[in-house]
Amino acid sequence: MPRLIGAALNPVLLPEVITTFNSSGTHTVAPNTEKVDMLIVAGGAGGGHGYYGTGGGAGGFRYFTNFYMPSSSFPITVGAGGAGGTDINGVASNGANSSIGATAVPGQPNSGPASSIGGGGGTGYDSTSVGGTGGSGGGTNYQGPDSGGAGTVGQGNPGGAGGPGNKFGAGGGGAGAAGSVGGPGSPIATAGTPGGVGLANSITGSPVFYAGGGGGGGYANDDEGVGGNGGGGNGGNYVGPVLRYAQAGTANTGGGAGGGGSATTAFPGTGTGGAGGSGVVIVKEPAINTQTSNCWDLRAVFRASAAGNWS
Repeated sequence: MPRLIGAALNPVLLPEVITTFNSSGTHTVAPNTEKVDMLIVAGGAGGGHGYYGTGGGAGGFRYFTNFYMPSSSFPITVGAGGAGGTDINGVASNGANSSIGATAVPGQPNSGPASSIGGGGGTGYDSTSVGGTGGSGGGTNYQGPDSGGAGTVGQGNPGGAGGPGNKFGAGGGGAGAAGSVGGPGSPIATAGTPGGVGLANSITGSPVFYAGGGGGGGYANDDEGVGGNGGGGNGGNYVGPVLRYAQAGTANTGGGAGGGGSATTAFPGTGTGGAGGSGVVIVKEPAINTQTSNCWDLRAVFRASAAGNWS
């Protein structure tokens, strides 16, 4: 006897979807999507003020695979970069956190809210403080402790150390490496060290570096530190007659900013630290095999059944 099914099912492949958030918003995954890959990078920190200002730390870097998602929409926050330092005795502003506010999926520990911590600010020329703590830490200058600002395990690395030995212009920490210890500053052209390198990620299809630390500022004669690969800004400097202002971290990379350079009345503005780069959140939803049904007209069903051709 013929078997009645009533509908024909056609397989359909839904393509992979990559959604990049360069600013805050909300997200809902496609129907039937259980798991995603996801990159969360926080905002990078500002660079320290004054010549030999230290580099800002990169924003925290976290990459998730097979992260379970709820079917409901959830908020996404992209952290802003921290402001550059304007006080030789102070510490520049930290970057802001980036996060997703997804609800936890029952029985799945790899789900729920997740965040990355903003980078730690770099210190000013006369600061006695340690670099800011963050996803990656900010650099510490010559009057501060012999250690850089601490990074967060699994997200970044510490900033470069200052302290004994007159270490000037240390680099900020990056996701892939610590910031370089400050240079001795004597003779001139031996200070201002590189920021820590970031990490490459291929969630968008090709490798891109994120979360590089900011370079330390110099005084003269090409002695500024370069920013770490991953959006870190170069430190400032004066190479007569060219003024090199501290560079900001690159937007949407979480890069730390460069520290200030020659801060004298003859070169106004060169001592201001750069601003950190904003963060980014990227969600990759995999391709999905699904099915659609083609329903039969009822008269066609009757005629096919009567003729013994319905199955």
